[in-house]
Amino acid sequence: MNQNIPFPEYPRPQLRRDSYLNLNGEWFLGHAKQGEPIEYQHKILVPFSPETKASGLGNFILQPNEVLFYKREFDITQNFIKDITFLHFGAVDYSCICYVNGREVGFHQGGFLPFTFNVSKEIKIGKNEIRLTVTDPSDTGTQSRGKQKLKRGGIWYTPQSGIWQTVWMESVTTDYIKNIKITPNIDTKSVEIELDTESESILVQILSNSEVITESTKKVSVLSIPDMELWSPENPKLYDIRVQTKSDQIESYFGMRKFSIGYDGQYKRLYLNNKPYFHNGLLDQGYWSESLLTPPDDESMVKEITLMKEMGFNTLRKHIKIEPLRWYYHCDRIGMLVWQDFVCGGGAYETWKVAYLPFIGWKTDDTKYKFLNRTDENGKREFIKEMEETISLLYNSVSISVWVLFNEGWGQFDSVSLTKKLKVLDNTRTVDSVSGWYDQGKNSSDLKSLHLYYQKLKVPKKEPRVIVLSEFGGYSLKTDGHVYDEKKLFGYKVLPSKESLQWEYKKLIETELLPLIKQGLSASIYTQVSDVEEEINGLVTYDRKVVKFDIPFLKELNAKLKYH
Repeated sequence: MNQNIPFPEYPRPQLRRDSYLNLNGEWFLGHAKQGEPIEYQHKILVPFSPETKASGLGNFILQPNEVLFYKREFDITQNFIKDITFLHFGAVDYSCICYVNGREVGFHQGGFLPFTFNVSKEIKIGKNEIRLTVTDPSDTGTQSRGKQKLKRGGIWYTPQSGIWQTVWMESVTTDYIKNIKITPNIDTKSVEIELDTESESILVQILSNSEVITESTKKVSVLSIPDMELWSPENPKLYDIRVQTKSDQIESYFGMRKFSIGYDGQYKRLYLNNKPYFHNGLLDQGYWSESLLTPPDDESMVKEITLMKEMGFNTLRKHIKIEPLRWYYHCDRIGMLVWQDFVCGGGAYETWKVAYLPFIGWKTDDTKYKFLNRTDENGKREFIKEMEETISLLYNSVSISVWVLFNEGWGQFDSVSLTKKLKVLDNTRTVDSVSGWYDQGKNSSDLKSLHLYYQKLKVPKKEPRVIVLSEFGGYSLKTDGHVYDEKKLFGYKVLPSKESLQWEYKKLIETELLPLIKQGLSASIYTQVSDVEEEINGLVTYDRKVVKFDIPFLKELNAKLKYH
C-alpha cells in the first residue's frame, strides 16, 4: 500500500475520464462529544476509518453522542479547473456535513453509498480546505448498517465510522457526460446505451480488442455487436466503450451476458446465457483485519477474487455490504458472478425472532412491521431510497446476477411490493427477496432461498420456484497465531485439524450437496470466504495469511458441482 496516497486508482471504472484529483492520504481528525469545541488531535490515513489500524489510529470506537471532525488542505492548479467542479466521496458512515473553504457545500446520510457535491463556487486556484463533520448512531439507530455493532461479538463485528472509501475531485465542461446506462441483449446480439448529457454532439464507439466495431451519435442507441462473444466466468470477455462530446470524453465497458430463469424439463433453474448454470459460491463479508470494511488496497481485492476462482468457485455473495466500485470491476474482468445483498437496517435485532423461531417453522407477514422491528417510517423510506441508489450505482456491473433484498428477517418489510419495485428498476437480474426465512410465498420471490447449518441438507419437493441454498456449511478451524481472539471463537462446526476439516467438507459436498442438484438445487453459497473476528469458518484466516484448505482439493470437488 502507498502510505501517502492509498487507492491511487481511478475509483469509477465504468465512467472514467482524465480529470482526477485523488484526495486520499493524510488528513487531520478531531474526535469529541457533541457540543464540545473542535480540536484536531490526530492525523489519519484516509480512506481508512479511525476504528481501524490501517488508519494509523484504531484506538477508539465512535459513540452515538460523539462527532468526528475531518480537515485537509490541498492545492488546485489553473489547468484543473473547468466549468463545473465536483467533490466525490466513495462512502462516509453515516451522516456528514461538508465545508469547502469555510462554506457549507452539502449534507449526506447513508453509510454505504457514494455521493457528490458541486463545489464550483467554493473552489479556487491555489490552496483550498475541506472540512467534514461526521456522526454515526451505529446499531442504536434504524439506518442501514449491516453487521456493525457497538457491542461486537459472534456474528457482529467492530463498528466503524467516517470516511471509508476514496475521496476525489474532478472538473468538467458543461457538456459533460453525467451518466451512462448499459443494457446488453444477447438474444438480439445488441447493446442499448443511454447517455445522460446536455450535449447534442455525441459520438459513442464500441471497441473490441482496441478496434472500433460499431458507433452511434445518439443519446439512446441500440448497437449491434458483430461476431458477439458472450461473457461468463469461464470466458470474461469485456467490450470497451468510448463516448465523446465536444469537450468531454469518458471510457466504460460491458459484457454480453444474460441472467434468467428457465425450465429444464423437471425444475426451474438459474440460467446464464440461455443455458442452465449452477452458481457455486461463497458468502463474502468483505471485512479485513487491519481495515474492516475498507479493503487494504486494490491488489488485495484482486488477489482474493482470483484465489476463490482458482479454488473452483464461480460466485461470491457480497453479504450486507456494498464494495468500492473497483471490486465489481475486478469480478467483471476476472470472471466471478456476484449476488449483491442490500444493506440491512431497522430496529433492534432480536435473536429469538430471527434466529430461533424460524427453526420451528414460525411464519410472519412482513407487512406487519412491529414483529420484525420496522415501525420507523424514516428508516423504511431510507431503505427504499438506498435500494434505488444501489441499483443505479451497480446496474452496469457485468457480474451481478442476483439482487438479495433481505437476509434472515433483519429489518424485513414489504418484501412482495419491494420485489415488484425492484424488478421495475432492473428486470435483467434474478431477485432473492427473502434469503433464509420468513418467505412470503410462491409469488413473492424468484427463488426459494434456504439457509441450512445444523440440519442435513435437503430441498423442498414440488417447489414451483428456483431452489437455492443461499447459506450453508460454516465448517470451522482455529488457526493458531491467526485468530482475532484465542479464547472467544464462533463456528457452526469446529474441527480440530486441517485433515478433519477437509474430510468433513468433502463428505458434506459429495454425500449431501451433490445429490440435491438432481433434485432441483440451482445454487449453493458456502460460508465463507474468510474468518471475521471471532468467526473462524473462513476458507482463509482473517489476516489472509493462511489458506486452510488445499487449493487442488477444493478445485477437484468444485468441478463436480455443475449440471450434467
